[in-house]
Order: sequence, then C-alpha cells, then structure tokens
Amino acid sequence: MDKIVIASNNAGKLREFQFLLQPLNIEVFTQEKLGIIEAEEPHSTFIENALAKARHVSQQSGLPALADDSGICVSALGGAPGVISARYAGADPRSDQLNNQKLLQEMQGVADRRAHYYCVLVLLRHAHDPQPLIAEGEWHGMVAEQERGGNGFGYDPLFWLPEFAMTSAELSREQKHVFSHRGKALRILLQKLQA
Repeated sequence: MDKIVIASNNAGKLREFQFLLQPLNIEVFTQEKLGIIEAEEPHSTFIENALAKARHVSQQSGLPALADDSGICVSALGGAPGVISARYAGADPRSDQLNNQKLLQEMQGVADRRAHYYCVLVLLRHAHDPQPLIAEGEWHGMVAEQERGGNGFGYDPLFWLPEFAMTSAELSREQKHVFSHRGKALRILLQKLQA
C-alpha cells in the first residue's frame, strides 16, 4: 500500500495523518484532491460513520481509504456532542468557533466538566474489503472555562488537560501526537498494518 485517500477534507486531520504515516512512506491525500464529495454520516455511532466514509471514498477512488470519525464526549451532556461534534452548532457553515461557543454556553454553571475525545479509524484496502482494519483511541480531560492556545483545531482550545495544566491547543504537535485520541488510534492501526 503506497497511497491512501483520507475520507475527509479537514486540513488539520490531513496534517496529522501525513505526520504520523511518514515512517511507512505512504502518500496521503484527501478525497478533495480527487474531487470526491463527502459521504453522508447518518449513523448514531462513530464506527458506523467511519465505515460509511471509508467505503464511499474507496468506491469512488479505487484506492485504499482511511476514515476517521471522532469527536468530544462530555459526561455532563450525556456524551454530547459525540458524533455531531463537527456540526454541533449547525452544519451551514461548519465552524470550530461556533461549536466551541455553543459548548461553553451548554457548560455554564456545570460543575462536572469531565470530557474525552474519542477516535475510531477504519482502513479499507479496497471498497469491498470484508475485514477492515479498525483502531480506537480515547483521550481524557475536561472542558475548560475559556478557550486557550492556538495549536490544533476543533475543540482543542477548550480541552483542558490537568496533567499538563494547559489545553490541547497549547501542546506542541509532537506532544499532541503522543497523547491524543487520534495518535493512540493511529499507533494501533500502524501495528496492525505492520503485522
């Protein structure tokens, strides 16, 4: 496998995947580069959405496809935003800033600020792959009271890490890849690829 299409147009995810897949000499690019539109994500679980996205891109491209479905799950909100993390404040337009503002509003006056990022990766070697490679990762923290930091994307400026006394948006890229939900899932996926 020397090429993988990422089932996403998210530039932040592409940068992370390119960085983490560098050691395998795999060329990584987004579906946008091939003119493939994003798949629907109608499912209520991360795994179903990731599989749907990977299958869509692999069918359209004829290449191996890697899909990530991930989000932030907040304990006090019953796991929300969960699978709708990217569209929490609405889909038109999708906006990290609006999503963060909505989460801050929802968490006003809430004492239990526990949250975790969750990521599931699905790699299909071809569109009809009966045995996709699947890897999961979690990253536990809390919802901060205000945004901090300029690194990362999504909810990173609000994802407070008590052990670092900073948000994930204040970590270096290298630190984030070691501890993040996506970094953990990708390391598991790499082990499966190399096996």
